[in-house]
Amino acid sequence: MDHLDRAQVLLLCDLCQRDALQSHCELCQINLCKACVGDHLSDSSIKHKVVPYKQRNSTLSFPICRNHTQKHCELYCEKCEIPVCSICIFSDKHHKHKIIDILQKSSFIKETLNKDSIELERRILPTYEEIAAELNFEKVNLEKHYEKLTTAVTNQGEDWHREIDIIVNKKKSEIDEMKSKHLAVLNKKGQEIEQILFDVKHSLFDLKKILNSNESFLSTAYKSRNAEFRSLPPKVNVKLPSFYPHQINTERANRKFGSLSALSITTEEHGYTMKTPDTVSCSPIKLLLDQPMVIITIHVSTRNMDSVTCRNDEEIWTYGYDKIMELYNLQEKLLKSIQTKSGNIPRGITVTGSGDLVYTDPGTRSVNIVKNEQIQEVIRLQGWRPFNVCSTSSGDLLVTMGSDDYKQSKVVRYSGSTEKQIIQFESKSKPLYSPYNLKYISENRNFDICVADCGVNAVVVVNQTGKLRFRYTGHPSSTNIPFKLADITTNSLSQILTADCNNHCIHILDQDGQFLRYIDNCDLHCPYGLCVDTRDNLFVAECDSGKVKKIKYVLSNV
Repeated sequence: MDHLDRAQVLLLCDLCQRDALQSHCELCQINLCKACVGDHLSDSSIKHKVVPYKQRNSTLSFPICRNHTQKHCELYCEKCEIPVCSICIFSDKHHKHKIIDILQKSSFIKETLNKDSIELERRILPTYEEIAAELNFEKVNLEKHYEKLTTAVTNQGEDWHREIDIIVNKKKSEIDEMKSKHLAVLNKKGQEIEQILFDVKHSLFDLKKILNSNESFLSTAYKSRNAEFRSLPPKVNVKLPSFYPHQINTERANRKFGSLSALSITTEEHGYTMKTPDTVSCSPIKLLLDQPMVIITIHVSTRNMDSVTCRNDEEIWTYGYDKIMELYNLQEKLLKSIQTKSGNIPRGITVTGSGDLVYTDPGTRSVNIVKNEQIQEVIRLQGWRPFNVCSTSSGDLLVTMGSDDYKQSKVVRYSGSTEKQIIQFESKSKPLYSPYNLKYISENRNFDICVADCGVNAVVVVNQTGKLRFRYTGHPSSTNIPFKLADITTNSLSQILTADCNNHCIHILDQDGQFLRYIDNCDLHCPYGLCVDTRDNLFVAECDSGKVKKIKYVLSNV
């Protein structure tokens, strides 16, 4: 419905500003009521073109020349960059200037406008929307982060109070013990003196009795004890204990309490990235080999292989349905075997930037790291069990996990043992992932988080803030065998590779979820585990054969 039909009372004639408009002059670009049309056309020197309002802009209008008001500008001066009329071009002002048809210039400008519109809509607007979403995500997590900082400081303070209370109580106990010991010594010595006093008094009483008596036999029986009494008992000398409090060094105590890193706010000039026209126009499929090829086949002792991950370009970790994880080189030599600490079967492995192995143990609800052949627990969950894990470019860990009641799944980002981000819902009530526990995970080079959700056989990709970007559920092909997901990985081109163990092939997608091609010519049998090295060579672990195949599939790797 035309705007005029919906709101005639609001659209008035541009001349009288009183009556409702009916017509439009395409030459003068003004709206006219019925009464004003006649007045407008009364000037016969100007060729007005009045049309019904609904038919306005149906023909191309030319601007009126600023210097020759009775002429229209049907030409364009490229030197002066202005529209000109047929009279202007003969003036000295435009002498020897390049003059072109204004329609040609208009067509060129519209082409430029169209390109700008496409770029704004497809590249610039989504980039800024993503930046805005990232900033909102940071604001949402800000309160949580600072609350954790405050809690950490409070916990440290409580730990110090407990330690101080222990020290104070220990000192008090030592004082009570010394006091009891001191009192016991004095009591014992007091008892000895009391006994001597009793003996002295008894001797004195006997002596006076003899002196006051006339009986001679008493004096002859008397034996003096004065010599014994003159030998005084040893004196107990006690040096009383003292407490010498150390002066509290506030600065040193502050250092010992713990350090708080400073808030660092910097502006990174090229922190945000946007696709360049070259990147947009370059088809990623042109970077793929027409015929992928197996470079090396590595035979390992691991059976029922579930995963493979590169320690470096020359060594790979594998594991299957067993408690042992094995490290092999490309010459099939077993370099190292690590048994899980609990004896349980691991459900996911990854390698950190420093080359340390990380594995999940759903049985103990833990994520563990192997450093110098010593297993350390990094994360312990409650109510959830960890399954797959990947190490990110920032050093964080992304962990897929399922609830104990098998009703929920989520992805959690950890920095060390600190939870930084939870990715679980597409909307308030709609989950991103199926409750099925088996999932594989990889971080893409554009920081997207890619999950192979085996419960619904779908690749679910979210951006770094957790917002859903797309789902991939397979590519229409001639086969009638259903798509069955296994492991997932990404390469330096931000392409996504996922294993299809039913169809014995690898699907390659671009970073936006568009199918590029299969790797289906390398005699793969039940491909399960995937990883890529720094040269984008693909390692494929076959579940049943005990083989890991190194495949070259891109033009850029060697």
